[in-house]
Amino acid sequence: MSNTNIMLMGMQNLSYDYSSLSRKYKDFINISPIQTGAVLPDESKKALDEFAIGYAPYNLAQGIEIMDIEIVKEFIYKDLPGFLGSDIARITFGARDGIYTAMRLAAKPHDTVLVDENRHYTTVLAAEKAGLNIIEAKSTGYPDYTIDADEYISLMEKHKPSLAILTYPDGNYGNLPDAKTIGEAAKENNVPFLLNCAYSIGRMPISLKRLNADFVIGSGHKSMASIGPVGVIGASEKWSEKMLKKSKYYEKNELEFLGSEIRGSSFITLMASFPYLVRRINEWDKEVAKARWFSKSLEMLGLLQLGEKPHRHDLMKFKTDIFYEISKIHPKKRTFLYEELKKNRITGIQQGRTKNIKLSTYGIEKESLKKVIEAFEKIVDTY
Repeated sequence: MSNTNIMLMGMQNLSYDYSSLSRKYKDFINISPIQTGAVLPDESKKALDEFAIGYAPYNLAQGIEIMDIEIVKEFIYKDLPGFLGSDIARITFGARDGIYTAMRLAAKPHDTVLVDENRHYTTVLAAEKAGLNIIEAKSTGYPDYTIDADEYISLMEKHKPSLAILTYPDGNYGNLPDAKTIGEAAKENNVPFLLNCAYSIGRMPISLKRLNADFVIGSGHKSMASIGPVGVIGASEKWSEKMLKKSKYYEKNELEFLGSEIRGSSFITLMASFPYLVRRINEWDKEVAKARWFSKSLEMLGLLQLGEKPHRHDLMKFKTDIFYEISKIHPKKRTFLYEELKKNRITGIQQGRTKNIKLSTYGIEKESLKKVIEAFEKIVDTY
């Protein structure tokens, strides 16, 4: 008997206990900033159940090209660009994939790109993979960590990068830089401008044209009520020929996207959630007001909200010295906060965090947020 067969025989009774994963927290109040914008509406859950097999959209196609399906055509060519305020749009495997695509389109190896200090780490990885050099626009530092438009523009004018990338908002503090002003300067300096909107497209109104961008990137599994991995990229018409270039060997297939859109259940949930997204971004002002109320309530307990004030996004970071001091004397040490919140049926705070915490209030009812505030208050009062 071969070694392979022996190994496989030992796996016959293999099983996994999934109870340790997030499903056991499905009825908890979830304040995770990377999950609050991804909660599926009922219509998307139904679609997921129906199309929960690989390449499921093929079932709707006449051939093997899902772009031949009328509903997909309408979504890709009309609805999605309208939603992004762009001329063209395509589906990607996530925001990082879209950033890499824009880098490939706008820059050549050894060119320079401008990024902000609050950028996601994958922006740097994408640049490294593309063989690009990086210039970084620093933030103002503690406690606001804002990206100053004048400083950013000054670096742009000095270095004339092949691509300027701005995180809108960033995933640490939820700051929204002055993208429109930076976009105007980018046009004046003939510098292609990319907005990483992983935490904004699907949560708040975003328009490529209004913000003077060449590219916008979104994340389906962070902010567009979809399962991952899935994302979107929108671009202005000037990039159409390059971005949608067809293969010289397979004339129907777009080279940059390796011939097709994502074809599985992640794409189906993105489409199924789309009408819901269009409706919910109209509630953005209420979401911001709720986030400000929540921030003020936590600061009354001795926590300090970092980032812009007044805050303009649901994603927030708090300096939590009081919890750090408690962790020094608590039997569970750094895990105490996570465990205390779990007792109160609250999840989303990273385990082991006590010096600072990140959270989001997006889409959470005010009554549920009151329970979160009460839980924090109880922890402070108890210890």
